[in-house]
Amino acid sequence: MTAPFRFPRFFVTSPSPCPYLPGRQERKVFTELNGPHAAELNDALGRIGFRRSQSVAYRPSCASCVACVSVRVVASEFVANATQRKLLKRLGALEITACRPWATDEQFQLLRGYLAARHPGGGMAGMDEGDYADMVEHSPVNSFIVEYREPAQDGRQGRLIGACLTDQQADGLSMIYSFFDSDVPGLGNFIIMDHILRARAVGLPYVYLGYWVKGSQRMEYKTRYRPLEVLGPRGWSLFQDEPVAAPISVQAALEKELA
Repeated sequence: MTAPFRFPRFFVTSPSPCPYLPGRQERKVFTELNGPHAAELNDALGRIGFRRSQSVAYRPSCASCVACVSVRVVASEFVANATQRKLLKRLGALEITACRPWATDEQFQLLRGYLAARHPGGGMAGMDEGDYADMVEHSPVNSFIVEYREPAQDGRQGRLIGACLTDQQADGLSMIYSFFDSDVPGLGNFIIMDHILRARAVGLPYVYLGYWVKGSQRMEYKTRYRPLEVLGPRGWSLFQDEPVAAPISVQAALEKELA
């Protein structure tokens, strides 16, 4: 079978300090997503562990570390535990809307508050309104923003307390970036579960959560959603609370996807 697009060119970034594990260096392999088959390429790359940022797809390619592991929730088999069920009930009155990927000042102000509270020294801390608009609007694939609002009162729209930039891929929803009011307990977890239920409702099998980083406390929350699959050298398999080896090379994995 001939691929509907040319095999992409890949590039590698220079090493830089790892934002998750102190004392380590990170490096990424990336390619551009453009042209009429950008969505198909993004789907294929997503299945081998790539993430999208605007019109670029990237994957960790660190010289001496394999701690970053791609993870996805099996949406059709997800069963909320007691704590998750309580959270779904407590925040069940929120008004949730899937919107076209258009940046608003209300979203940007929410993002600023989120970054100040959760990631004050992170790489996104200096984002301005133009940077945010680029992140949301420069998508070559099927993307949308899911907004989470407090219930309307007196005919007025409720306050925006959460949002998530999401891609719809052929086999699931990919949560590109979520941000929310940190004063609302459990809202980040609620947003993930809403995406799981949203994927299930339209028959999509997976919700892609990006990378789980073994040894990083910031990433432990991703292991709460079971069944969870991890990407290893033999493809996707169930997460078993044990180390996972690095996936196969980008070229070999992509050639297998396009075969």
